[in-house]
Amino acid sequence: MFERPRSGERALLVHVNLPHGQDQEDLQEFAELAASAGARVLGSVVATRRAPDPRYFVGAGKAEEIRAQAEALGAELVLFNHELSPSQERNLERLFRCRVLDRTGLILDIFAQRARSHEGKLQVELAQLRHLSTRLVRGWTHLERQKGGIGLRGPGETQLETDRRLLGQRIRQLNLRLDKVQRQRAQGRRARTRAELPTVSLVGYTNAGKSTLFNRLTEAEVYAADQLFATLDPTLRRLELPGAGPLVLADTVGFIRHLPHDLVAAFRSTLEETRSADLLLHLVDASDSAHRERIGQVNQVLADIDAGEVPQLVVYNKIDRLGAEPRLERDEQGRPWRVWLSARSGDGLDLLASAIAERLGGQFIDGWVTLAPAQGRLRAQLYASGFVMEERAAEDGGSHLHLRFPAAEYARLQGTTDGVLADLAPDPGAGMVAAAAPAQ
Repeated sequence: MFERPRSGERALLVHVNLPHGQDQEDLQEFAELAASAGARVLGSVVATRRAPDPRYFVGAGKAEEIRAQAEALGAELVLFNHELSPSQERNLERLFRCRVLDRTGLILDIFAQRARSHEGKLQVELAQLRHLSTRLVRGWTHLERQKGGIGLRGPGETQLETDRRLLGQRIRQLNLRLDKVQRQRAQGRRARTRAELPTVSLVGYTNAGKSTLFNRLTEAEVYAADQLFATLDPTLRRLELPGAGPLVLADTVGFIRHLPHDLVAAFRSTLEETRSADLLLHLVDASDSAHRERIGQVNQVLADIDAGEVPQLVVYNKIDRLGAEPRLERDEQGRPWRVWLSARSGDGLDLLASAIAERLGGQFIDGWVTLAPAQGRLRAQLYASGFVMEERAAEDGGSHLHLRFPAAEYARLQGTTDGVLADLAPDPGAGMVAAAAPAQ
C-alpha cells in the first residue's frame, strides 16, 4: 500500500487503440484536455489491444513499460484516455506508485476549475462525489482503521464505511439544493412562455466558438478562450434580432464525445434549457478536419438528454480560418439549413439573423399597415420597437409600413394604437416609392 499523492501536474498520457466498433478516443483531443486541466504533459504511451485487460486495462507487460517510463520522466500523474474501473485504477496506482486518473476524472477536474456560479459548483461537486463513491476501495492506507478507545472497541465502523456514509449524506444534500435550483429555472421558463418569448439555445462541441458568438450577438462579456470547456455556467440574455423581434438566447456548456454520465445527471437543470428551446443553433468548427464526426457526437448527446427532436439550425463557424465567404444554405423544403459565418469577425451574422427569423416565423405576425401623415408618433413608436422591415411612401403623404413582430407584442400593440393594427394587409404592391427610414 502507499499514500496517494495530494498533488501533481507532471503527467504521462496513455492511449489504447481498440478494434473498430469499440469506444475510440482522440489522442490529440485528450492532450488538449490535459492541457486545459493545467497538466504539464511529459510524454505519451500508445498501445493496441483486442480488448481491455481486466486487471490493468493495458496488460501486465505494457503496464510495466508505463511504470518504467513514468519513473524515468519523473511523472507525478498518469492519465488514461479511457474510463477505468475502480479496481483497475487501484491496481495501476499500486504498480506505478503515483496518482492514476481516467478520462472521466480528468473532465471532472476541468469542470471543477471552471465552475463559477453557485449552481455550477453544486453540479460539479455532485458529479465528483458520485464518481468518487465508486472508488472508495482502500485507495488510502488509513481507510482500514477502526475507531478505538473505551466504549468504542469491537467491530466498530471502519474509516471506509464512515467516508461512504458521509458521501451519501452530502450527495443527498446537493440533490435537494439542485432540485430547488431546477424549480427556480422552471419558473423562469414559465414566465418566458407566458410572455411568448422564443428561446434559442447555442449547442455544439466544446471550443466550437459558442461563447464568442454569444458575445457578438448580445454584447455580453462571457469568458471565451481557445480551450476546451472554457465556460460552464449557462448564460441567458434577451436579444432583439432584426426581423425576429425579442427572443432569449442561451449559451450552454460545450459537449464532448462520451460526456461522463455523472456530469449529464448533475447538469440536468442546465441542460433543461436545451430541451425546452424553440430552436437550437448547432455550432460547428468549420476549420476542424473532424467536424463531421463532431456533429454526430453532439447529436448523440442531444439524443441522450431528450433534445434530439428540437429543431436545429447548423452554424459553421470560423470560416475566416478557411478563407471562405459567408453564405446561407437551404434544405429541400426551402428552409434555412446551414449558415457559414465567423463569430470573431462578424461576417455572416446578418445571414444568421435572417435565418433565425425565418425559422421562428411561425411565432411572428407579418403584414403591411398604412399610416396617415398625422400618425407620426405611432410610426416612430414602431421604428423604436424594431418591428419595421420596410417603408414606402403613400400618395397622401402617409406611409405604408411592412411590420413583423411576435404575436404577444401584436396583442399588446392593438390596445394602444386605436385599432390601426387590427387588419394587417398583404404587400400593397409595386409602384410605390420607398420612403427614407428615420435615423435610428
